Amino acid sequence: MLVVLALTAVASFAGAVALPWFTPLPPAAHIHLALAMGVMPLIVGAMSHFVPVLTRSSAPHAGVRLIPAAALTAGALAFFSFAASNQFYYFAALLALTAAAAFAAWIVRRAAGAFGKPHPCLYWYSAAIGCLLLALAAVVAMAFWPEQRLALKRLHLHLNTVGFIGLTAIATLQVLLPTAVGRPDPQAAARLRADLKWALAGTLLVAAGAAWLKPLAWAGATLWAVPLLRLGRSWLALFASDIRRIHGAAPSLAAALAGFAASLSFGGLHAAGILDTTATAHAFILAFLLPLVTGAVSQLLPVWARPGPQTAWHARVRQDLMFGSGWRAMLFLSGGLLLGLGWRGGFALSVAALAAFVLQLAAAAKTVLNRERGLE
Repeated sequence: MLVVLALTAVASFAGAVALPWFTPLPPAAHIHLALAMGVMPLIVGAMSHFVPVLTRSSAPHAGVRLIPAAALTAGALAFFSFAASNQFYYFAALLALTAAAAFAAWIVRRAAGAFGKPHPCLYWYSAAIGCLLLALAAVVAMAFWPEQRLALKRLHLHLNTVGFIGLTAIATLQVLLPTAVGRPDPQAAARLRADLKWALAGTLLVAAGAAWLKPLAWAGATLWAVPLLRLGRSWLALFASDIRRIHGAAPSLAAALAGFAASLSFGGLHAAGILDTTATAHAFILAFLLPLVTGAVSQLLPVWARPGPQTAWHARVRQDLMFGSGWRAMLFLSGGLLLGLGWRGGFALSVAALAAFVLQLAAAAKTVLNRERGLE
């Protein structure tokens, strides 16, 4: 299932990038294609993989493994609702809200029954799912509070991007990058324990500021700067040589951190009315999500495809996916930032990088299928 979700996410990104050139869909359609149909199910699926590790517990049961599929269905409904200009997105929000509530309850049970104290990353995941629940509830509230529709729309957007996606990503990056380079970050757990309050408070202020009181958005971005600067400083001290490499997961994951920091600034400019929603969303997707997902998929896809002891086959697939990661990361980051600032030529940079990764992913998928068929 995780392999399917990863491939679906990359396909959703490609579709979100390509659709505006071929069909006059509203911006909400391709934004929801990338975020609701691509990212949300992938994050829920990845969490279902990581939560048992963080709590030292057993693999999720069949019901939990179906929750990412429900999230994918809700995301697809949201995309088609905006593409067809109807109001099915209310039903999509209710379906996603139900799935997220069930998933949150599972995380709480796993935390309560953990063997020993759960890893602090788990609390970031809990906060992220809480933000998702609030974001989806904001959509439902639009039906009952139409005079606040625009404010609720902004609340929904920022609770999803800065909250659900941002909290999950920043927590996972602190565990994933050391794993990818094969060296520990001794301060990661302590940082995660200390910094959640800044990140969560910052998220709520950014979302409330974008919706109702603009100065709060800048205060929230300032609070978010605390964990981001601490993490960036630690990575430069420990992993600078890995981040500067042309190949490997580290350049993409570091670019994702930089892209998220830039997206927070763009969010503040959006709250101040300087940038529009589409420009802010494009910067978030291209400068942050694309390096994040391509870097994470490069590291994790072989494990998801063939769980168990790592072999030369895993190393070969991972190496193929990570080839040229540094160049891709620079293209994603620079393209997203330039597009967010209004230069449409930046779009071409990110498209070129995404096309290269799609080809690499297709080759890796072929390798996985050959292994399954006994051809390797």
